[in-house]
Amino acid sequence: MASTLRPDSPYASDDARWEAIAARDARADGHFVYAVRTTGVYCRPSSSARLPKRENVEFFPSAEAAEAAGYRASRRAHGDQTSAAAERVELVAQACRIIESSETPPNLDALAHHAGMSPFHFHRVFKAETGLTPKAYASAYRARKVREELSAPDASVTDAIYGAGFNSNSRFYETSDQMLGMRPRDYRAGGTGATIHFAAAQCSLGAIVVAQSQRGICSILLGDDPDALVRELQDQFPKANLIGGDTGFEQLVAQVIGFIEAPQIGLNLPLDVRGTAFQERVWQALREIPPGTTVSYTDIAERIGSPKAVRAVAQACGANPIAVAIPCHRVVRQDGDLAGYRWGVDRKRELLRREGKD
Repeated sequence: MASTLRPDSPYASDDARWEAIAARDARADGHFVYAVRTTGVYCRPSSSARLPKRENVEFFPSAEAAEAAGYRASRRAHGDQTSAAAERVELVAQACRIIESSETPPNLDALAHHAGMSPFHFHRVFKAETGLTPKAYASAYRARKVREELSAPDASVTDAIYGAGFNSNSRFYETSDQMLGMRPRDYRAGGTGATIHFAAAQCSLGAIVVAQSQRGICSILLGDDPDALVRELQDQFPKANLIGGDTGFEQLVAQVIGFIEAPQIGLNLPLDVRGTAFQERVWQALREIPPGTTVSYTDIAERIGSPKAVRAVAQACGANPIAVAIPCHRVVRQDGDLAGYRWGVDRKRELLRREGKD
């Protein structure tokens, strides 16, 4: 059976596919599978199964197509998948190290070539393992480096720019607002010159403070004492220009409160989210949890391709600055226990109840 691969695929011909099978080439995995007529099973190209005779092999574009033709998965599939998964993790880890050590972020073609994959396949594998595209990972890493460099007590802005891997001031300033939400010298000065609108209010969960930078909502805080929440906001950017909400901003706060009271209405507001590359992966995974659903810290660790980083996932949840909109309340322990919550377990329980998760 002819595969419906793209004409420019390196495995577009039967001869190329057979060569990949004979070499057990893992780079061909995901492009096609092969089936053996005499055994009735199908395998991925890198399978460790015994090499069949060429005349007994036919090719399919996917496992689903092979199964539709009456073939079943090889019993070696699980072991092969485990081995292939470990290889993918290592390849992605190598790509991350290349990104982090390069003065200029390498482009997709260069990363894919180093991994021995097509750009399309590498892009898909990298995002599946990290939760970010290669470009987004590079941006998040450089943003973290900039923040670290700017936080150093004696570093100048110029030192921070070159220390973070930018080879010119102009390249940095083109992206500085997106990275920092303000001018770099303002960030280094604790937010000097940054304008953050905020308002404190009351909702059924207690006190709430909502803050918005030039880029979007940067903080939603819950607690018992509104003054304490405002002080917490001030501590984040002690020299920022904090402006109490006017009528227009209070309407935005009302929208946030409405979402807290009735989660089913949704919250379609831009967020200004900045963290480490790892934190941003976790927070993005949290935003993909449907309302009324809970997952474990282990589940999130696996979803972002870091299954051993369960404790780090919990720490990222605890560092989440935007309550409810980034729903860390939907993450529980493996046994279903609610565990901790930055804004109190009782609030977590109530939020889940409102979403239909008792």
